[in-house]
Amino acid sequence: MLTIAYLGNGKSTNRYHLPFSTKLGDKIKVKTIYSPSGRQAWTPLAGTHYTTDLDDILTDQEIQLVVVTTPVKFHYSYAKKALMAGKNVLLEKPFTETSDEAKELFALAKEKGLFLQCYQNRRFDSDFLTVQKVIESGKLGDLLEVEMHYDYFRPEVPESAEHFSQNDSYLYGHGCHTIDQVLSYFGEPDHIHYDVRQLLGKDRMNDYFDLDFYYGKLKVSVKSSYFRLKERPSFVVYGKKGSFVKQTKDRQEEHLKLFYLPNHEDFGIDRPEHYGVLTYLDDEKVYHEEKVVSEVGDYSRIYEGVYEAIINGKEKIVKDEETILQMEILEAGITEMLTNQ
Repeated sequence: MLTIAYLGNGKSTNRYHLPFSTKLGDKIKVKTIYSPSGRQAWTPLAGTHYTTDLDDILTDQEIQLVVVTTPVKFHYSYAKKALMAGKNVLLEKPFTETSDEAKELFALAKEKGLFLQCYQNRRFDSDFLTVQKVIESGKLGDLLEVEMHYDYFRPEVPESAEHFSQNDSYLYGHGCHTIDQVLSYFGEPDHIHYDVRQLLGKDRMNDYFDLDFYYGKLKVSVKSSYFRLKERPSFVVYGKKGSFVKQTKDRQEEHLKLFYLPNHEDFGIDRPEHYGVLTYLDDEKVYHEEKVVSEVGDYSRIYEGVYEAIINGKEKIVKDEETILQMEILEAGITEMLTNQ
């Protein structure tokens, strides 16, 4: 059994973590949840100790893993305190404010022989897993271009932000999802082109980004905007023989927002109207157009991996170098934007 505690008792812990850690009740026990304010806006988890004293976690010898779900400005300090107390750490994304902080934390974890990993649950999005299945089927032929979109129509968000903040930027807040997907599947690129903008003007919120990752002849683009009244497809994939379009995103977040939890058999499952469309020419030049049944997304697979790494010594799902590279990419994108103001 892996006994864990959470630092943070807000939306991240209650919506994006607890439904998946508690799903693995035969492997994971949630013992303590810390919040400095003590406010309880969510239904308390039965059998769990809620505290405003951080030492209740740091000095508890039963607690093996600390999961940090606070705002990013506290990630480095809380993770360092937990590691210094001999605790393994799972740290929400974006991992830290800088790549130097990330490098320091990984070095400290290595020195102390402890587990430290970023919580990259979006590796187990249904749409992303389905795209991998289509690519690996070979039906698209040699891969030429991949477009990944993460769009909203929420103009009130950038309009209400009067000044630029790196931690609250769209690139840091949402690029950490899709950039990790790119790095996890395609690896480190040959080079990257950055187009990071403040559509409302200088010193306003970063509300748009378009990053192109180049791998030889293949280009993988990550595009996001707060001003898309109609969302672009989640994924568009082009190969020499065909294309695949997945219009809709993974549905786990949709269900979580409705408090429809993973204990339902159809949680996060795509219906036929959500399936992507694969169009290709086979080896006989025969045209095919077919729907592809979506893979099942499951964020609890991150917790499965954490359990296996800590308890059974398996390799970590998210590699240290992937997290550091992502932080360097986020930093470079913000620097590029500020330089071009």
